[in-house]
Amino acid sequence: MADGKIGVLFVCMGNICRSPMARGVFEHMAMARGRHGMFDVDSCGTSGFHVGDGADGRTLTTLAGHGIGLVHRARQFRVREDLARFAHILAMDQANVRQLTLMGCPPERVRLFRACDPGLGGREVTELEVPDPYYGGDDGFEKIYTMIHAASHGLLAELLGT
Repeated sequence: MADGKIGVLFVCMGNICRSPMARGVFEHMAMARGRHGMFDVDSCGTSGFHVGDGADGRTLTTLAGHGIGLVHRARQFRVREDLARFAHILAMDQANVRQLTLMGCPPERVRLFRACDPGLGGREVTELEVPDPYYGGDDGFEKIYTMIHAASHGLLAELLGT
């Protein structure tokens, strides 16, 4: 939407783990396809717990292990500005979908990010969530990377029409 670019916004609770990882992976994939300039990509949280903080160190380590760099400062969802800027609002779990709706985001503007994974067609909503790895170990970050990678691949294919 901004400057003719396709706006893609990834949303989790605190904007330090899942949504910045999704942003980094999606941008990396778009760049690898020579399509980075087509997109306006960002991430945010439904809460203000971590506003101004950098990404969780485990997020950065996981991304770096896959050759992806990320510069990030957490921010909270801004209804008016984000709805004007982003056509695609992708939540990591049902709790974030509910919170976005409570914050004033029209339900039809939000979908679960993993619904973009073509390998998950027909799955129950609970199977389409990216679990929050914050309170777990490092392996949780690698697990969500795998989920995010597959969903990013599907989203990019969808947006590029390939």
